[in-house]
Amino acid sequence: MPSPPPPPTYDEATLADLSIELAARLGVPATRHLAAEVASVLPEGSGTVVVLFDGLGTHQLGHPAAGPLAEDLAATIDTVFPTTTTVALATVATGLPPSRHGLLGYHLWLPEVGEVVNTIRWTTPWGEPVGVDTVGFLPTPNLWERLAASGIEPITIQPAAFSGSPLSRLLYRGCRFEPVASLDEAAHAALQLAGPGRFVLVYCNDVDVAAHEAGQTSSSYAEALGRAAKLWDRLRTGLPPDVGLVGTADHGHVDVPERRRYRLPAELQAERILYGDSRVLFVRGPAIDDSDLPATWLPFAAVSDWWGPGPRHPSFEVRRPDGVLVADDGWVVLHRHANPRLVGHHGGLSPPERRIPVLARR
Repeated sequence: MPSPPPPPTYDEATLADLSIELAARLGVPATRHLAAEVASVLPEGSGTVVVLFDGLGTHQLGHPAAGPLAEDLAATIDTVFPTTTTVALATVATGLPPSRHGLLGYHLWLPEVGEVVNTIRWTTPWGEPVGVDTVGFLPTPNLWERLAASGIEPITIQPAAFSGSPLSRLLYRGCRFEPVASLDEAAHAALQLAGPGRFVLVYCNDVDVAAHEAGQTSSSYAEALGRAAKLWDRLRTGLPPDVGLVGTADHGHVDVPERRRYRLPAELQAERILYGDSRVLFVRGPAIDDSDLPATWLPFAAVSDWWGPGPRHPSFEVRRPDGVLVADDGWVVLHRHANPRLVGHHGGLSPPERRIPVLARR
């Protein structure tokens, strides 16, 4: 049996610590700080712009289209587990590991709903909306509320399609939401809005979308990475010197060929609740300990620290799995509602998925 992958460090060098550190530099009280060797590369400023590049792990900066992004790589840190967007963005929005903010997976078992919930759309896996108060889902006060209490205006620049969505209401409670139609508009908005006393978060999902749909060797991925690099270049050359510019990501990507997208047999899906991601499948119910699977079964006791340290969220125990199926390197394990067409995947703990960049304007 392969050894379990190492979880995120949660030792002052994760996405949660970066979020807290950036707010602390603008005067928000902090109970912990980013590791000194990483904190030392962050720019100082009376205002801050953070660009969150969805799906851009450190290893992906070796692509020829990365250009300015690779030039400004200052450090590498761990994201959180699972290495997936909604979980990581909840960490950015709270400064907390998943164990404490309670959003434990992309597909999440919510016993009060009685269903697995897609936490991007806030629907059942088959698309039916669920009645969840997403505004109050994350702990209070969140990062934006703490910034505002310290006299800093929090602003997020996002694709217009996300305006008013359940996920946006969950993540950006207390944050001014600026909708844009393109990355060019996002750059323009950031240049206009950045300044002293403001914390601006720019979200870029182009790389993630292209990686999922076509993989990292595709022309569409190269084009998406080029657009992200152009956004970064416009900001690093256009922002005033008293505004700090930092970039990071929520997770990286791995490409999985079609022959390694394993559909879990129906008999192994029966009498079980399956959720999480295809790289690490969460299971509530009997163990799936089958040596023929391209995956390793680990009971919860073996992975209980993967979501981070305590004190745990009050709903952690009722949302967490009984165990996980960790897909072998280069494989995914698909349940009945999973999309078999995706090329790019994440959610696991391999270095390409877990290790994310810290970019800093020189």
